[in-house]
Amino acid sequence: MSMGPITKIVIKRFRSFPSAVLELDNPLFVVGRNGSGKSNLADVFGFVAEAMASPIQAVFDGKGGIAAVRNRSSVKSAPPNMGLAFEFGAFNGIEGGRFAFEVKALPNYGFRIVREQCLVRKKDGGRWWFDRTDAWKSNAEGLTPALEPTALALPLVGGDERFAPIFKVLSAMRVYSIEPAKLRAMQDPDSGIVLRPDGGNAASVLQELSRGENAKTTQQEVHRILESIVPETKSVSHKKHGNKLSMSFSQEWGEGKKLTFDAFSMSDGTLRSLGLIMAVLQKSSPSVLVIEEPEATIHPGALGAVLDLIRRASKTMQVVVTTHSPELLDAKWITDENLRIVSWQAGASHLLLPSAATREAMRSHLMGAGELLRSNSLHAEELFANDEVLRNGTLFESLA
Repeated sequence: MSMGPITKIVIKRFRSFPSAVLELDNPLFVVGRNGSGKSNLADVFGFVAEAMASPIQAVFDGKGGIAAVRNRSSVKSAPPNMGLAFEFGAFNGIEGGRFAFEVKALPNYGFRIVREQCLVRKKDGGRWWFDRTDAWKSNAEGLTPALEPTALALPLVGGDERFAPIFKVLSAMRVYSIEPAKLRAMQDPDSGIVLRPDGGNAASVLQELSRGENAKTTQQEVHRILESIVPETKSVSHKKHGNKLSMSFSQEWGEGKKLTFDAFSMSDGTLRSLGLIMAVLQKSSPSVLVIEEPEATIHPGALGAVLDLIRRASKTMQVVVTTHSPELLDAKWITDENLRIVSWQAGASHLLLPSAATREAMRSHLMGAGELLRSNSLHAEELFANDEVLRNGTLFESLA
């Protein structure tokens, strides 16, 4: 499996997480009960990706304001600022790097950027960096962005080749929670380059995949994967209705027996499966693909094909999957390193490694992840047991 560029994420006071450190494997399965905070963890990726493309004020407003995004705690002494940090390994010609920012809430739903830092380590041992507090500091000559207190700097300087690798990874992260009703409805056409988070432009993505020199091969791949998940569904194509688009599915069986169905006649499981396929095969390939509960409304017998799709995707991008399905975790190739557990304790979400007993059971091949979850034996380590994680959970590093 291919390891992606992001190696670790540090979370401070974001959504239901007062503090957490996520070390990434590829693919990574995040397991937790309903309401434990899995979707809030997925939103870390979506929030930062949106902040690379839109003003962070608009991102906060779209999520209910900073008060809805920043973690609320009953502990009055807790620091009020929220922050996120992404650490990178070697990729695209650089040795590694880091991006972090911290935001302070102000009265009347206001906020300001307290600090923002970006570091790119070069293979020759050199590095490019900027560290922005009240003043702009950088060793990259020629960069003097005019910054508002409410604006992030990386989206402004990300076009510079020195910081472009990190900007491109963060801006290309995609989070998907496919809504079958969106795929069933008539859709407004768009470029089809990027699939929307709910799959609402799947017909346009399908249309775009039908263009270009590799179109036939790509269509065959779409049909092959779809049939492996939904038997007898041989093909799917976009269909025009005036200024709208929909999709048409073809099912075949026996000797020349064939039926064609419009998307509104298809099951939720079929439409969600197609949305997952579009997320993996879309022309604008994500740097990180986050899929929320892909097992929903899909027959357990088809989840092996969904797992094959996830494993295929992990060869070209980082994949993070949130789930509470034992059937999805039944694959023998899933190890304890591919697992993280989100739990709700003491009024907050916590991101934990599997317990020592769980890791030993999996490494000794006594039980797989699915069996452990099915028997209610997939346990997390004790809260705050990992002192190393706590020591390494800082947002910023010294650039002196």
